Amino acid sequence: MKLFKQLALVAVSTGLALSAHAAGGAEHAHPPEEGWPFEGPMGQFDQEALQRGYQVYREVCASCHSMKLMSFRNLSEAGGPFYSGDYPPNENPLVKAFAAEAEVFKGYDDYGDPVYGPATAADRFPSPFSNDNAARIANGGALPPDLSVITKARHGGASYIYSLLTGYPAYEEVDLDGNIEFPRTDAYGSDHGTDDHGDGHGSSDGSHHEPHGLLNQPIGQYYNPYFPGDTTPQWTGDPRHIPAGGFLAMAPPLADGQVVYMDGTEATVSQMSSDVAQFLAWAGEPKQAKRKSAGLKTIIFLSVFAMLLWLSYHQIWEKVEH
Repeated sequence: MKLFKQLALVAVSTGLALSAHAAGGAEHAHPPEEGWPFEGPMGQFDQEALQRGYQVYREVCASCHSMKLMSFRNLSEAGGPFYSGDYPPNENPLVKAFAAEAEVFKGYDDYGDPVYGPATAADRFPSPFSNDNAARIANGGALPPDLSVITKARHGGASYIYSLLTGYPAYEEVDLDGNIEFPRTDAYGSDHGTDDHGDGHGSSDGSHHEPHGLLNQPIGQYYNPYFPGDTTPQWTGDPRHIPAGGFLAMAPPLADGQVVYMDGTEATVSQMSSDVAQFLAWAGEPKQAKRKSAGLKTIIFLSVFAMLLWLSYHQIWEKVEH
């Protein structure tokens, strides 16, 4: 009887945990259709994508998000977006031009007042706010996270960033009261409805079901199926089909054509999301190319060394009786 009670308790606990996960989980992050060029043992960052990604960060993300661990000269180091063998990192003219457009703290004058001036390549990226309190005041109480190593701090890495940026409901899917009808289809054709199992996805054949209910976005908050949270309090509908995801204070930051790329690439939301996600992945691990190169050489060396040891072993002990 005691064993039966213990098994029952485990079953109930597991059921509650699964229910909580279903109510508060987020959809699984996914990469772009073409995948990430930097994945795998031989993968490398696409320098052109990194350049476009920096442009998206600089023109869109930097208005709210800092990158306190990044210096302008990092952009022109080996493997970086603007690396050129013709210039040392601090002397790259394009990077120096980017830096000069930003103002950073230079010190105090004779009267004790702070002095600001154009940044140099050696300076760190300037923060958009003087401190965390100022950032919260400007963002309705929410603190925009620093993006220096955001792909290391979020499960899914670059795929999470890409999915989050492309996962917002399309403008026309939200009514004047902030309600979103489910099932729904976003601007990129992904079905975010729930199937008969309530797993947060549409039917396998891509068809639409009858609406399960409405999700109301709290004032100053925005629904995203890839953001971890719990939508239960805002859900008015079938309790078996609570939408995955949660609410965050960041409004959809990207719109088609918002950035005019220097290389002429069409700036769709999907393209910008992919580029900035790759840029942030590089910022989180700028030495990845060197690490992979060193790792490959080490594997080759160890393989040859192991073969020589094996041949030496058999040569030495070949005529020795065991």
